[in-house]
Amino acid sequence: MASKRGEAVYRIYRALTYGVSPLVRLHLRWRKFRGREHSLRWRERLGCPSAPRPTGRLIWFHAVSLGEGLAAIPVIRCCLEMRPDVNVLMTTTTASAFEVIKNRLPIFPLDIPSAVDSFLRYWRPNAVMLMESEIWPNLIMGAARNGIIPELVSSSNSSIDHIDAIKVFIDSPFAIANFDISEGDTKTLEQFWAQLSHRKVWMASSIHKGEEKVFLEAHNMLKQKHADILTIIVPRKPQHGQDLALKLQDEGATVALRSRGELRDFYRLTPIAVIGGSFLKGSAGHNIAEAAAAGCAVLTGHHVGHFSHMVAEMQRVNPLSVLLVSGERLVEVVNQLFDNFKILEAHRVAAKQAYLALSSGIVKKLWEMLHFHVFMKSISRADDDVEKLNTTEKL
Repeated sequence: MASKRGEAVYRIYRALTYGVSPLVRLHLRWRKFRGREHSLRWRERLGCPSAPRPTGRLIWFHAVSLGEGLAAIPVIRCCLEMRPDVNVLMTTTTASAFEVIKNRLPIFPLDIPSAVDSFLRYWRPNAVMLMESEIWPNLIMGAARNGIIPELVSSSNSSIDHIDAIKVFIDSPFAIANFDISEGDTKTLEQFWAQLSHRKVWMASSIHKGEEKVFLEAHNMLKQKHADILTIIVPRKPQHGQDLALKLQDEGATVALRSRGELRDFYRLTPIAVIGGSFLKGSAGHNIAEAAAAGCAVLTGHHVGHFSHMVAEMQRVNPLSVLLVSGERLVEVVNQLFDNFKILEAHRVAAKQAYLALSSGIVKKLWEMLHFHVFMKSISRADDDVEKLNTTEKL
């Protein structure tokens, strides 16, 4: 009964997405006109390819945002090292993630039948790995029709479960890509550090709309005691940053806008990182691993949602590794860290040590899980298809 109901719901969904496809295409052109889509690659959202498909087996990784894309990279590297015969396709949804990760990633197609069918027909993936929890019915059913069961790789769960034989949840919050810093980037960081070394610096990262009030009030209160304070605010969405900058300029504040994709650099420069998306009711927090890996004293609000397991694991290793604070106590805690160098250093060291302890071997563990749950199945399916094809040709 439930399966029939689900099939009926999907048929309705597919019919609706098919019906609105012309409007979606017009909306996409309008977004391109307004600069909301990549000027040269926007057709990829309609399933039109922009790169040749490599020969051989292909595993498709899809990451919604920049953070998920960066978290997937060490796993992909491990896959390529362990299985050099397998090709990897990686896509992203957001334009900001696409721009930052080398401008080389194909863009994820819209979940309309024509776009999904065109994408799958061209790339013919042997397995599909969806990072986090974006579920698209046309994609899932289209992949299933081609003999592929998409798998869901989640950074917020602590165990592996099968749900309706579609998803695999894997604990990967500590899988953070380590990139080599180029000589130019090193010089830029050194220049930043020379400018900031004599100032009190703290950062609020991945803040959501509405949270800016918490951090702006904190900045104004901290400035009363530390006249040279520098507050770095990194909104979750780029447009939010532009709106916030205009608002601050109207209020007479000195504002410097930086380009996208510099979050990692700022983590290396600031001793204190407050992770946003956690100070308002209904929030679900953000991954704290990147800040901890950079050696920041890590603070977060109490509304961490499914990242509560990650916070608890960090605190289990060292209680000083993560500080849970309310918006009302934020100024008090940051002042304590500014005023006592030894306490600040203790929290920074604790965060990095906890991260290193928990991340040790995590990528290898992920590979073993993926190899068992995904690669063995997808490769065996591909081998079966080749065998059937050869048998047919002989007949």
